[in-house]
This record gives sequence, structure tokens and C-alpha cells, in this order.
Amino acid sequence: MPPAQAMPDPQIDLFQGIPLFGGLSEATLKLLLERSPVIRVPKGEYFFREGNDAVGMYVLQAGKVVILKTWQGHDYVLRHLGPKDCFGEMAIMDLSPRSASVLATEDSQAIELSGSVLDEVYKADPAQYTLVQMNMGREVSRRLRESNRLLFEAKVEAKLIDGNLLFFTT
Repeated sequence: MPPAQAMPDPQIDLFQGIPLFGGLSEATLKLLLERSPVIRVPKGEYFFREGNDAVGMYVLQAGKVVILKTWQGHDYVLRHLGPKDCFGEMAIMDLSPRSASVLATEDSQAIELSGSVLDEVYKADPAQYTLVQMNMGREVSRRLRESNRLLFEAKVEAKLIDGNLLFFTT
């Protein structure tokens, strides 16, 4: 009789499909998951608000959220996120207050990864910790490139009036 196979863990499968956790061992993923609570946020409620103290990041398992930035008393949409998307990584990297708000647009569920959980990964396996940090850096860099592209396009569009370019380059 063949040996019984272990049942697949849907949370491990979820993490393995997310670039932020690419290359991490199953043991590291288990450590992260065992020490990270699942947070449920109903539609219309916030995971966190801009300016709040930041303690961790989130991996959205179910639902949809919108990232909002407040300017002159109004909220502006930066991004829409769905399952398998991550948010709040900057909190782990720079330990600063939240730079935007995250509002659930559907009943949502996310795994909350704190900085202390990543410290445990560091103590258990510094190479795996380094990989997580590198992956976070790549994700933040990817988002920065996209923001730079959008800013450039907005600046160029602002220089156009009636289809005429108002500046010239040589």
C-alpha cells in the first residue's frame, strides 16, 4: 500500500503563488502562517487609515480593497486590490506611519504579517529572511516604477493644450 500523502495546505499554496514569497521554503511559509492571524474586515470598514501606526503587512485571501490617499480633505483612489495582492509592505520596511488607507469594498479576509514574525524568520533562517526582504524591495520598486510612469504621463498631458505640445526637447 502506498504511503498516505499529506493534504495540501491552501494557505501555503496561496503564498507560493505570490511573488513576495517566491523562493521561500515550505518550512518558512509554515512559520509565517502559524504566527500570523487572519483578519476579517467587513465591506465599508478599513484595514487601516493613513497616518495610523504601522505594525505589519497583509496578504489578501478573499474580497477586494481599495487603496486611498487623502489630499485636501478628499480621498483619492490609488489602486484596487483583490485576492493574492499584498499591502502594507512599506510598514515592514521603513517603520513609518501608514502612507495611505485601505478600505474593504467587499467583505474581506487577509493574513496579517507583523515585523516580529519576520524577526522570527530571521532568527530561524537568515537566508530566508533576506529573500523576503529582497522580494519586498522588488515589489516596492515595481510599484515605484509604475508611479513614476503615471506621474510622467500626467506631467506630459498637463503640457498639452488643444493637442499642442507646450514644451520642446532637443
